[in-house]
Amino acid sequence: MFKGKTLLITGGTGSFGNAVLNRFLKTDIGEIRIFSRDEKKQDDMRHLINDPKVKFYIGDVRNKSSVDNVVNGVDYIFHAAALKQVPSCEFFPMEAVKTNVIGASNVLDSAVEHKVKRTILLSTDKAVYPINAMGLSKAMMEKVMVAKARGLSENSESVICGTRYGNVMASRGSVIPLFIEQIKAGKDLTVTDPNMTRFMMTLEDAVDLVLFAYENGNNGDIFVQKSPASTIHDLAAALIELYNSKSKIKIIGTRHGEKLYETLVNREEMAKATDMGNYFRVQADNRDLNYEVYFSKGQQELSLIEDYHSHNTERLDVEGTKKLLLKLDIIRKDLNLD
Repeated sequence: MFKGKTLLITGGTGSFGNAVLNRFLKTDIGEIRIFSRDEKKQDDMRHLINDPKVKFYIGDVRNKSSVDNVVNGVDYIFHAAALKQVPSCEFFPMEAVKTNVIGASNVLDSAVEHKVKRTILLSTDKAVYPINAMGLSKAMMEKVMVAKARGLSENSESVICGTRYGNVMASRGSVIPLFIEQIKAGKDLTVTDPNMTRFMMTLEDAVDLVLFAYENGNNGDIFVQKSPASTIHDLAAALIELYNSKSKIKIIGTRHGEKLYETLVNREEMAKATDMGNYFRVQADNRDLNYEVYFSKGQQELSLIEDYHSHNTERLDVEGTKKLLLKLDIIRKDLNLD
């Protein structure tokens, strides 16, 4: 479906953008457009890739005119541009709103106006039962996507849908690079709560999820990949064993805005979700503003349904976590395994 087509990746210089780029450069895609506001990262990527199929556009999703400029002539969009750091968003919540909510709205509006065939928005488990500004802004992004999808006609040439995933292992700013840095410096590994669990997902898994959404998505759908989880203690212990380190685990206590576990699908969504094997499809809520009918009769089965979260998914032990960690290039390079 991508032969000779033009793909746009917003926030394309990030971890996800690089993974998508590496996947698609091996295909017969016509053109890949990288859209971001960081000229230094674009210049680094340009010199590293050096491929005429890859085009670079400076701009910001907050600016609708710069979005229109890059979307013109595009067939497909991966919308990955976002503010993702929890503490940064917590201290500057309106900046998170401008990028994660208004920016996403600009991309969706431009996609529909330019008749882009498919647009996939990337969301996060932090959008489910959000307790911090980053999660709240991503939850609003999902609501904006569903609302705009609901407003499209049945004859619309555009499909807009989303993906929601947990921690992407070794992505920028995540805990694995921090633990590796602490090990190399001979420091103790700082663990907030040893019983805290997180979904474990590789960048390749994240790309697979988005491609699955492209092939199977209807307007307003949100796709979730079933993923294993690890406790933060077992993750730290696995890295200590892999690096044959003498570092110890130091418990520092839960930080502001952190959850004990992450939820990928809440119980209301699970009630209507379609199990597609390795994935869940959460269909859009297409009710209108005539609420009365929904208040007169409830759903008894909701009380019997559980959320899908990192405490009740497949739990990896230390050995299972080590096996998954060995898929990461950063670790294979450090351990001279390639």
